Amino acid sequence: MKVGVLFSGGKDSALAALLLAPHYEVELNTFSFDQNRDLGAVEAAAAVLGLPWWHRLLPDGLLETALDRLVADGYPGGAINLVHRAALKALAGSYRVVADGTRFDDRVPMLDPGEARSLMDRFGCSYLRPLLGFPRAEVDRLADRHLVVERGETGRMPNGDYEDELRAGLRRRGIDPAPLFPPVHEQTLVRGRMG
Repeated sequence: MKVGVLFSGGKDSALAALLLAPHYEVELNTFSFDQNRDLGAVEAAAAVLGLPWWHRLLPDGLLETALDRLVADGYPGGAINLVHRAALKALAGSYRVVADGTRFDDRVPMLDPGEARSLMDRFGCSYLRPLLGFPRAEVDRLADRHLVVERGETGRMPNGDYEDELRAGLRRRGIDPAPLFPPVHEQTLVRGRMG
């Protein structure tokens, strides 16, 4: 059976995909607001994993809604969760099984148990989170054991994270994103697999 995995190109979504691969036919899916967004590094990360990859578009109008939410809240959590939910719903329209790389200690993006049940009930799908029992320290240990990972600051790391497009959207509105986001936020990009 196929599983559609949300894939940013980073270690969490890569590990989730690798954990599912022995049991499912994994397809990696990266969502963006812009069809022309350069996701070459994400596509290369998928190729390193040896898994098929798709670039999918988020619904029209969602970026503006997410930006409005971000500005109103004064921090990015609600906006990122809004985008994540939309991506999962879009995946659930194409796959009977959907998955992401959310961890035990993630706050964003994260669906609470009620939202997860609602997604499954509404779309008749299964929603898998293979890393949900793993805190970041253990995910880092697994990543170091199985993946070659590049680490860098958000905005400087070419990945498929939603945050980069939200920051760019704020700049287009003439708003400096720096005060609205954490000052230091590490992103990762899978560059290879350990032998």
